[in-house]
Amino acid sequence: MNNTVTTKKAKPASLDRKKARAGWWFVMPFVIGLVLIYMPILVKSIWYSFNLITMPKGKFTLEFCGFENYSEALFSDPQFLQILTASIKQLLFDVPAIVIFALFMAVILNQKMIGRGVFRAIFFIPVIISTGLIESIDSSSLQSYMGSGVDTGNAQQSSAAEIVSSMDVAKLFGSMAVGTELVDYVVGIVNNIFNIVNRSGVQMLVFLAGLQSISPSIYESCTMEGASGWETFWKITFPMITPMILVNAVYTIIDSFTAESNTVMTYISNVYSTQKNGQTISSAMSWVYFLVVIAMIAIIALILSSFVFYQRRD
Repeated sequence: MNNTVTTKKAKPASLDRKKARAGWWFVMPFVIGLVLIYMPILVKSIWYSFNLITMPKGKFTLEFCGFENYSEALFSDPQFLQILTASIKQLLFDVPAIVIFALFMAVILNQKMIGRGVFRAIFFIPVIISTGLIESIDSSSLQSYMGSGVDTGNAQQSSAAEIVSSMDVAKLFGSMAVGTELVDYVVGIVNNIFNIVNRSGVQMLVFLAGLQSISPSIYESCTMEGASGWETFWKITFPMITPMILVNAVYTIIDSFTAESNTVMTYISNVYSTQKNGQTISSAMSWVYFLVVIAMIAIIALILSSFVFYQRRD
């Protein structure tokens, strides 16, 4: 009697597994760079935050001090907590304004109209201008090369303030019997409109990608059922775009906290270069700041995730 050995053929990988492998190959350079370059720096930064730098006989040494640097940052330095609190408050005002503006413009730019691609490029130009070499060019240098035609931020803020004064927001909301907090919020948004437009380009592209992923047949069904544009937006478009709202909210928080113009980052940099033991104290401040950012992202993600609608593909 011959024993027959049956071999099972290897099951071919599914399309999802192939896409997952392709994704890992795509992010592999970043993962390698993170592990080999950034992780040692992060570990050293954590170690510095628990030490003091001493130089006996001209030699660089670290003296373990526990949480002394964190106590110095949180309780002995009054400016750090004030600047951190003010930055968080400003973020709570900026994130809704940026996300709502980006969604509003994405819905408009997703409509069929002549020159749609040109308008999309125009709204993304501030993202290109505010990055890289162009960002490092001082406005005074631009004026010396290009003349007085280049407006500074102060001129833009003053023109925005003129818009607010001409509209008279207080009188506009006076008949609605709303609180002064809402009026102050609207005035702050209008005065900060230039910054909001500059920081909403990436979010706008993310919303456009989400809007274009919605099947046109769904909108055709809504039209045949007699749904209005308002009903279609709140019943179809908005629920299906909620994952992008979560992504853009997280992105906006990270972008705001890591921007070079961020007051907390500037203050930590000044502490590093000016104060005694500034290298170790600034490391402790940086990690406190990092934990605050993570906590903010976790809270926002927890709140928004309860409203996110994920379309099932099966």
